[in-house]
Amino acid sequence: MKSKNLPAAIIFTCFSIGADAADPTAHGFIEDSRATVSSRTMYYSNDNHDGGFDQREAGTALNLNFVSGFTQGTVGFGLDLESSVAVHLDGGRGHHPDNANTFFPSDSDGSSAHSWDRAGANIKARWSKTELAVGNIFTPNLPILTNTDARLVSQNFGGGVITSKEFDGLTLTAGKFDQSAGRATSNPTGLAVAGGTKDSNDFRFAGGDWKATKDLMFQYYFARLENYYKQNYLGLVHVLPLGADQSFKTDLRYFDSSSDGKNGEPGYRFNNNNGYARHPGEVDNKTWSAMFTYTLAGHALMLGHVSVSDDGGFVWLDQGTVTDGRNRPEGNGGSTFYLFTKAMVGTFSRAGEQTSFGQYSYDFAKVGVPGLKASVAYLRGEDIKNPRGGSDLSEWERDLRIDYSILNGPLKGFSTTLRHGTYRSDNTGIPNTDQTRLIFNYSYAFF
Repeated sequence: MKSKNLPAAIIFTCFSIGADAADPTAHGFIEDSRATVSSRTMYYSNDNHDGGFDQREAGTALNLNFVSGFTQGTVGFGLDLESSVAVHLDGGRGHHPDNANTFFPSDSDGSSAHSWDRAGANIKARWSKTELAVGNIFTPNLPILTNTDARLVSQNFGGGVITSKEFDGLTLTAGKFDQSAGRATSNPTGLAVAGGTKDSNDFRFAGGDWKATKDLMFQYYFARLENYYKQNYLGLVHVLPLGADQSFKTDLRYFDSSSDGKNGEPGYRFNNNNGYARHPGEVDNKTWSAMFTYTLAGHALMLGHVSVSDDGGFVWLDQGTVTDGRNRPEGNGGSTFYLFTKAMVGTFSRAGEQTSFGQYSYDFAKVGVPGLKASVAYLRGEDIKNPRGGSDLSEWERDLRIDYSILNGPLKGFSTTLRHGTYRSDNTGIPNTDQTRLIFNYSYAFF
């Protein structure tokens, strides 16, 4: 990607999938609009203990966001805008790997580009409690597609989405995406999976969330990435109140994924997360997971398990590796998915993998320090099928996190996050890694 000079750019934000489809108290396009400016400054360190490249970089991003209300009338219309600019602060040649542009794109000499920017928009319409949006700044948070916001700027998708809340307790969502702009680029690409070299440009999905009671929700979604995979998802979330400041949450998730169209043919192959596959290059997977969280005052203890079937790895939408033999635009790497095991470094998603995990977190507001939170998590994956034959493999990860937000006063809207992850594996193909991220966020609402 060609580096751009720092513009007098203006940044605006997007319609969020899952937001209320209609507001009975709406007043108009301007009256219900919101405009915010936000910034993120981040230090990123990735230490490879197996002799690979050690990455240490810092950057800052500025965002201006505008979300309009709707015009009055039977059908209301609106416009959401987003623009972002990111500047590299440190970590030039020698600290920036030219082949891993998920934090910042590379310049012609292999060092980090000085800056990059992008802008986009969604147009939207609302009738009753149904909302339609078309554009290129969607940030979905759905079981079958979740955008990643783990670097300076959020990943965006382009296409169209319709969301309806015509029936009480039921939210229906459907749409189609044909492109994605990664978290470190101004250039969108088509859609694929890890290992794919041909674009699909056709990701379609539909599903719904049904709140049976205020404490019980059922979910079903279907997604299809043409020529790569089909995926069904079933979910259940239940919160059991146990008294004052005490609850027990159950979260169950099941994915059934299979190949579609040309999947497995040259250009449309899935690398099965660099693991075993009964049918090499093809999608063939069933994954179930369960998480249980007990909350008492400021304490929260989470325990769970994820089981990946033996035939192939878990699959999710990605940008692939190359497009028709050409390298992807710089900075388009990075994606995420809706499993509890999507950790800071590892994915714990290979064929046969059985992952047990736990997390303890504490909210210090309960002891008079509002805005301060901390957590520690541990994951261990075993019984990973070895693609080279022989004994099964294993991996583990330990993640630490501290968050602090200023909730009042002149610095309200400022927050900081410190994360550290330690990953170790038994010859799984992922290098033993220590990763640290220090993040400073600030957000200010104009209106």
